[in-house]
Amino acid sequence: MYTVGIDVGGTHTDLVLLDTKTGQIQVHKTPTTVEDPSKGAVLTLIEHIKRTGISPNDISYLMHGTTIATNIALEHGGAKTGLITTEGFRDILHMARHKRPQTFSLQLDLPWQKFPLVPRRWRHTVPERMAPPGIVLKALDEEAVRSATNILIAEGVEAIAICFIHSYLNPDHESRAKKIVQEMAPNIFVTTSYEVTPQYREYERFSTTALNAYVGPKTSKYLGTMSESLKTNGIKADLHLMQSSGGATTLQSAQLNPVNLLMSGPVGGLMGGIFIGKSAGFENVITLDVGGTSADIGVAPKGEILYKHILDTRLGDYHAMVPMAEMDAIGAGGGSIAYVDSGGQFQVGPRSAGANPGPAAYGKGGSEPTATDCMLAMGWIDPDTFLGGRLTLQKKLAITSIEKHLCRSLNMSTEEAAAGAIHILTHSMTRACELNSIRRGFDVRDFALVAFGGAGPLFACAIANELSISTIVIPPNPGLTSALGLLASDVVYEKSKTVMIDANETNIDSLQIAYTELEAVLFTMLKEDGFKKKEIHLERAADCRYEGQGYELVTPYPDTNGVSKKEFAKILSNNFHDQHEKQYGKSFAEKNIQIVNIRVRGRGETAKVKVSNLKKIYKTKNQVNPRSSGEAYFLINGKLLCLETPRYYRKDLLPGNHITGPAVIDQMDSTTVILPNWNASIDKLGNIIISKGALN
Repeated sequence: MYTVGIDVGGTHTDLVLLDTKTGQIQVHKTPTTVEDPSKGAVLTLIEHIKRTGISPNDISYLMHGTTIATNIALEHGGAKTGLITTEGFRDILHMARHKRPQTFSLQLDLPWQKFPLVPRRWRHTVPERMAPPGIVLKALDEEAVRSATNILIAEGVEAIAICFIHSYLNPDHESRAKKIVQEMAPNIFVTTSYEVTPQYREYERFSTTALNAYVGPKTSKYLGTMSESLKTNGIKADLHLMQSSGGATTLQSAQLNPVNLLMSGPVGGLMGGIFIGKSAGFENVITLDVGGTSADIGVAPKGEILYKHILDTRLGDYHAMVPMAEMDAIGAGGGSIAYVDSGGQFQVGPRSAGANPGPAAYGKGGSEPTATDCMLAMGWIDPDTFLGGRLTLQKKLAITSIEKHLCRSLNMSTEEAAAGAIHILTHSMTRACELNSIRRGFDVRDFALVAFGGAGPLFACAIANELSISTIVIPPNPGLTSALGLLASDVVYEKSKTVMIDANETNIDSLQIAYTELEAVLFTMLKEDGFKKKEIHLERAADCRYEGQGYELVTPYPDTNGVSKKEFAKILSNNFHDQHEKQYGKSFAEKNIQIVNIRVRGRGETAKVKVSNLKKIYKTKNQVNPRSSGEAYFLINGKLLCLETPRYYRKDLLPGNHITGPAVIDQMDSTTVILPNWNASIDKLGNIIISKGALN
């Protein structure tokens, strides 16, 4: 049987196929079909199984990482969305938190107002009101719901978000309103705040629900089309999707709550980087995933995912109060365009040439120089072995574009301009790495840099130099590591509930009941997904804060069995103090602790790729010779040096091999550059371990 991971990027679609019996991994890579990414994803899989003779019936699990929801939100291309809310709260989405993006700017340009998820004319209010702890103050006016729905239908909306005040305490009104809307408009995408994020804070809850509705129709259609296409081609395995939290979810769940997919693509890379780091013996890792369009950076101390604070989970202009891995994405990749702006400044990115027309060297009509063109001009990329020889690059076109757009304006040679562009990109990625590591209090010298994606290994040594990182790990298939990461993930769901109680006054029994109710929901969901009892794991946590604070921290929840009320409060308080100390460098032991939300994370164990499987792929060899040698340019300590540089094929490298920089390693899905004063060795799993300093 086989499990499959398919990652769709802006430039390429990557596939990893794992034989669950032998551990053998197969990989495939094709250009992304930009007009319909699902089409390319399915074709990539079908093409591979036909080429290898694998039966579609032998595929038991299929995992997909996608940027569809991300792109919809960032490009403001979502559905025409309506809102039905409580009387008096029509403008919550407009007012937000009254925060100015630029405090002292005279040009007040608020992105959530400039590109609203729901225009004001499509926001309608109805009489209803809940009050703590969930009692009905005013019954739902069902006729008002019907009237609002009729107006929205007439306006041609494609999605409706239903958000009532205090519905997180009692969802009855939202549930009834949803039923009414679905009866009247069965073809309209309908979502409620209670289903998406049942937590207090009206603006964040409204924004998340509206965003779910905004991306819902297109995302749901995309996933449905992909699922049907898979079944048409004989692939019966259920489709699973990577979530922003780093866990997988089912097709049905993803279609209902696509807001959980906003970081689907990048998180696959983070999971892959963590897996590769652990396989190479490094728990503390910084992951660097550089593709054709963007660079995604994550930090995983002790191999654990860091999560964004629930009030910092944004995508572009919009707030999404859902679990989201701590990652930074910048517009820097192999397709990033280098140019001189109107002020004479040398700039690179975030604009990208993408897959079509792509870099100038592709010969598909692109005329502006990209990072790929610059690396080709510097002798880093071999024009004849790019993508395994499937695409021959035209170096003359690359040089012409650099000379035309850069050299004449900057008064530089071709190599100087190319090296300058790469240096600018390197600096941008280094700053992004610093944001998630050094500025969070981590000593990067204790971390290994796991570099992957098509372009990550090209930049790795230069970035490590700037960060004083001494160890770099390059996976066996760098360009397909994100797809591999999809197979290193479990199915994960999370449920939460606002309780708002003092830790010292907590009724442990009532809290136990609340947790049990959430656990029962999650257990049922995972059981319906086909998981056995022994494969289901439930983990409790609580969102806590000091009394009077406006922000909570996720805190480990203590075992309440046989624990007194006083002991419980002490253990939970100590847990929170530790979290606060870790996050802010200070705690306040004399302060009372407030439990704001309770949450349960449910995890279903999948048949994941294991490190032990990889050992079966490689054999040992002590010596390797370069396939060729040629001149390449390197910017070392501010000086541009032209050095004779040996080139190796990755497929020739086996455990025990050693390489001294400068050197270039070519393979189908990536190119690795080893700078002078760095050396590389191949470990038992086929990873390239690059270390600072010359070999002894």
